[in-house]
Amino acid sequence: MTIIRSWLFVPGDSERKLAKGRDNGADALILDLEDSVADSRQQAARAMVRDFLAANPDRSRQQLWVRVNPLDHPFCLDDLAAIMPGAPCGICLPKVNGAGDVDRMADFLSALEAVSGIARGSTRIMSVATETAASLLTFHTYLAGVSERMTAMTWGGEDLAAALGASDNRHPATGDYDDPFLYARTMCLATARALHIQPVGTVVVDFRDAPRLKADCLRDLRSGFIGKMAIHPDQSDIINAAFTPGEAEIAHAREVVGMFERNPGLGTVGLNGKMLDMPHLRQARNLLALAESIARAERAGSA
Repeated sequence: MTIIRSWLFVPGDSERKLAKGRDNGADALILDLEDSVADSRQQAARAMVRDFLAANPDRSRQQLWVRVNPLDHPFCLDDLAAIMPGAPCGICLPKVNGAGDVDRMADFLSALEAVSGIARGSTRIMSVATETAASLLTFHTYLAGVSERMTAMTWGGEDLAAALGASDNRHPATGDYDDPFLYARTMCLATARALHIQPVGTVVVDFRDAPRLKADCLRDLRSGFIGKMAIHPDQSDIINAAFTPGEAEIAHAREVVGMFERNPGLGTVGLNGKMLDMPHLRQARNLLALAESIARAERAGSA
């Protein structure tokens, strides 16, 4: 699985912003047909997104995804029919209520891939898994079985606040997410990890606050998320840097793996005065896999 560090939303009805997005350092662009496009601009946005996809078939450096309108919105099927001939790398599906929505989207994609001459199963799905009240009660449905097209899961606190009738999603004393939103974050992370797909951190809406974005990235990284959504072009480089393992981290991970490989059969080893066991080995291997995925993508982009 290719790891995507930064996912930058780009309004689908702005040719200028679409063109600028292609020069941005984001690993993936999410060409948006939902929140950033007015109803009166939907048809124009679909045409721009389709043309942009067709004009940019090389996705080796930067993937091109599309956020369509929710499944229960009358615009959704029109979105898909318009943009699928451009062969997006994946669909960002908002306001998902559970695995059934992802499976239904997968069925639509199979039909449209056949019509458009696209390899069946090649269009992936990211579930925006926490934007409705019902979604907080249905994470278990993913574990019962969900389409293999789903390769990423993220969460959102802004739409969820509206769905829950909350006036804010932050605790007034600490500034941290309040309990329902921490639950959404935790369940997104745990579910994605249980499915062996990529858990993606949510946006930082104050795009001028670079220190806050960096801190939020590092918190996501420590928790187990890989990558983060961006709402402004300036956020991509900060996100990329935060989710790229440094040379010292890679060297330490190699030391950990090497120590276990030199001592087969041992569940616990000592390294630099610390005792390490199987969870440390898994963490080291995960970090090396992440570093290799990023290096592989960068090699493909420069080829």
